[in-house]
Amino acid sequence: MTKRLAEVAKKAGVSEATVSRVLNGRNGVSETTRAAVLTALDVLGYERPTKLRGERGRLVGLVLPELQNPIFPALAEVVTASLAQRGFTPALCARTIGGVPERDYVEMLLDHQVSGVVFAGGSYAQADAEHDHYRQLANRRLPVVMVNGGVDELGFPHVSTDDAVAVEQAYGHLRALGHERIGIVLGPEGHVPSERKLAALISADGSPEVQRTNFSMEGARVAAARLIQAGVTGMICASDVMALGSIRAARRLGLDVPGDVSVIGFDDSALMTCTDPPLTTVRQPIETMGQAAVDLLVRQIEGAEVLGDELLFEPELVVRGSTGPAPKR
Repeated sequence: MTKRLAEVAKKAGVSEATVSRVLNGRNGVSETTRAAVLTALDVLGYERPTKLRGERGRLVGLVLPELQNPIFPALAEVVTASLAQRGFTPALCARTIGGVPERDYVEMLLDHQVSGVVFAGGSYAQADAEHDHYRQLANRRLPVVMVNGGVDELGFPHVSTDDAVAVEQAYGHLRALGHERIGIVLGPEGHVPSERKLAALISADGSPEVQRTNFSMEGARVAAARLIQAGVTGMICASDVMALGSIRAARRLGLDVPGDVSVIGFDDSALMTCTDPPLTTVRQPIETMGQAAVDLLVRQIEGAEVLGDELLFEPELVVRGSTGPAPKR
């Protein structure tokens, strides 16, 4: 018990006597301090006293599908900093291959009495995904915000980049450069942001060349090679990682980027100015979106009514060296 008091006191920045008063339900402790102690208890993995288990601490979960794609650490940086400024402790939960599935993270967060959860690019982004663990959160009326995709029937607010505008910008840029055969490398079938991008490209092009793969550089390399062999000279990719795989595909086929093939990414992840060539990409407004997600979550936590609508944020085409005029045939 003494060790627990000391650890919780250090984590919360209060005295052991204050921790003892909170755990024993005594008066004389401010609500802010009380919340800090309960959050420290949760973060350290200690079980709350029975009489305190129904209360939520100021702990907020951030659930990400991966950390290998640089866009997700960038989003995590924005969200965690914004949460900390508002007095919440972020709990980062990132999925890995063969690791903890999203539904298990939800159970863990519920066990820790979190105040709310922000999901980014989770399994909800698959149109045919199981939504039982999201329904569990909805049934408990736990504040939730989803980033880039959502489940309309559950009523959670969601914050997304406008995929249609992203494709319009990328396609318009390639057409202005004279490209007539334009293809797209997308995520798996049913992936909501990818489906939105495809719908926008079909609206603009009619019958574009399409390849689907997972969000990996190697998968994109194989997909892009098929597009190039089909005669495509301009490619739009659903992520910067995919775009880098597509550039690799062109080079393995003995082609130059952008001399023979132009490639556009999506995200504007860190270091895309340092690739060879620097990557033309569609920038997601991650900072604005992350702060908007936190605003929506905190408003729910504070008891304000928030509509379960989707907020769409306009992206920005960033032209660099991976796109150029269509090759002369």
